[in-house]
Amino acid sequence: MTNIDVTLKNIMSIEGAIAAALVDYTSGMTLGVLGGGPDLDITVAAAGNTDVVRAKLRTIQLLGLGEGIEDMLITLDTQYHIIRPLRGANGQGLFLYLALSKSRSNLALARHHLRLAEEKLEL
Repeated sequence: MTNIDVTLKNIMSIEGAIAAALVDYTSGMTLGVLGGGPDLDITVAAAGNTDVVRAKLRTIQLLGLGEGIEDMLITLDTQYHIIRPLRGANGQGLFLYLALSKSRSNLALARHHLRLAEEKLEL
């Protein structure tokens, strides 16, 4: 089992987790996925969200903010989707992606656990 698999299993233990992925936003390819199902194809969702990450990074650069993205939150009717670009040198071009059930999750706690998972991830 790779460190990516362990990290995704840890992320999926977050209360309300539906699916998780590690994604390369330069290509849209997933390096690992866990969860999902007929209502959420995590591979398709992850690939689609690469456009969101690229657009936000480009906007930050155009504005000259000199800021990094901690995470991005997309709120749907019944789900939260959290995108967390990796900040370490080995994680350049990658993001963690987590889909959560709104009714079964604590958003603040999920964000905290996702940050911890990023810190422990070794690529």
